[in-house]
Amino acid sequence: MSYYNNRVLNLGFDEAILKIGEELKKEGFGILTEIDVKETLKKKLDVDFRKYKILGACNPPSAYKVLQVEENIGVLLPCNVVVQEKEEGTVSVSFINPMESMKNVKNPLLAETAADITEKLNKVLKNL
Repeated sequence: MSYYNNRVLNLGFDEAILKIGEELKKEGFGILTEIDVKETLKKKLDVDFRKYKILGACNPPSAYKVLQVEENIGVLLPCNVVVQEKEEGTVSVSFINPMESMKNVKNPLLAETAADITEKLNKVLKNL
């Protein structure tokens, strides 16, 4: 299994960001953070980079559940979503694969929640 799941969309970058937010909301997620990599690299290194954002998606009930059984699980939260422009009118969307990242924690109490979040994120990706 890969550490991420991916889909290429025939959408503009900004349209894809909006659509991702809508679909995440349908599955109980909110976007906690939005990192504009292109802007950051320009500001810090004065380099040009393609449109690239990292969205930090969180499903509060699931986050609360896993934080109760693994106090340091926050290092793997929120669920990152990478949106990057590949060419004009084409956007790549990649979601973290929680099943893979949770394997490293080696806490069987996380398996059910990880499977649930993986299913929700895969549904979002499919509906984009």
